[in-house]
Amino acid sequence: MDNGSKKDLMFEKMIEKKKEVKIVRRIVFVIALVILIGGLIGGRAIYKYISESLQPADPEAEEIIEIEIPIGSGLTSISKMLEDEGIIKDARIFKYYAKFNNESQFQAGSYGLTKAMTLDELIQSLKTGKVYRTPVFTMTVPEGLTLDQIAKVVEKRIGIKEQEFLDYVNSEETIEGLMSRYPTILSDEILSEDVKYPLEGYLFPATYPFFEEKPSLEMVVTTMLDATATNLTPYISYLENNEKSVHWLLTFASLLEREATATTDRQTIASIFYNRLKIDMALQTDPTVLYALGEHKDRVLYSDLEVQDPYNTYVNTGLPPGPIANAGRSSIEAVIDPSTTDYLYFLAGYDGENHYAKTYDEHLANRAKYRP
Repeated sequence: MDNGSKKDLMFEKMIEKKKEVKIVRRIVFVIALVILIGGLIGGRAIYKYISESLQPADPEAEEIIEIEIPIGSGLTSISKMLEDEGIIKDARIFKYYAKFNNESQFQAGSYGLTKAMTLDELIQSLKTGKVYRTPVFTMTVPEGLTLDQIAKVVEKRIGIKEQEFLDYVNSEETIEGLMSRYPTILSDEILSEDVKYPLEGYLFPATYPFFEEKPSLEMVVTTMLDATATNLTPYISYLENNEKSVHWLLTFASLLEREATATTDRQTIASIFYNRLKIDMALQTDPTVLYALGEHKDRVLYSDLEVQDPYNTYVNTGLPPGPIANAGRSSIEAVIDPSTTDYLYFLAGYDGENHYAKTYDEHLANRAKYRP
């Protein structure tokens, strides 16, 4: 092949290569254009969907829809309930709208709502607790109460005798029926030989509305268990994924409820208990001693720490057999989401604060300083 032919061949290859480059560039351009247009269309579609979801579900609707918000319901469950009833278009949009406006504390009760209500009107109604039915009376069960103490509240507020209440919640027939009714929260663990009272820690702390002058024992107890089930539902998947039980959660949370005050203290103390459990170190928490003794004391004596009882976490490692009181949501959440620390000790000082330590020597120094 002469030099001229070689040049012609090289020239033809160059032309072909340029054509291929142009084709590739066109393909890339077309793809980019399609993505851009798709993004614009998708963005407009999303914007339209959100805008429509912020509007009333049916501006012309007049029908009143009765909806019951259970005690202890969170924003997520309320949003889902409103969507299921067709009162709002999208539960997620309502949830984020409420959070954006710092509105998430809604009142339990029965409401008469319509599909014509705006999101702001719904939020205002749920926030102020303008219920469709007015309760005859309410009963407040504070956090950190034992079953005995709850029985006293029931007698004072409802008139059901303390012993009658305790007999009911501890009877085998009652427990068997309740376990069938609440299989998600009541397991065989409450029947353990070492558990003092099967329902200890399972009656949720809240303010309960009653719509009858004299509610039955069954109604009182199931109302509280309904609240427990509602408040524990968000954590069931976490427990299953971590091979933990509701009984474990409520037992752990009850210790925090009796030990801590502020939310941050609960999270930190939870981390301390976790750290001790990992190394098989006794939890050594005074409220379990008092529960074992069955009495309240302003100060636990050294002799008390030696009481031989399954609930005494000074002589036994691990969690006690069951809850020692009813725990509120902040204590439950602290178990689920504790702080990350290296602490192994904490001390409640006379200054009203908790003081933490990584070593026993640091703990002794805190004791000398804050509880001389």
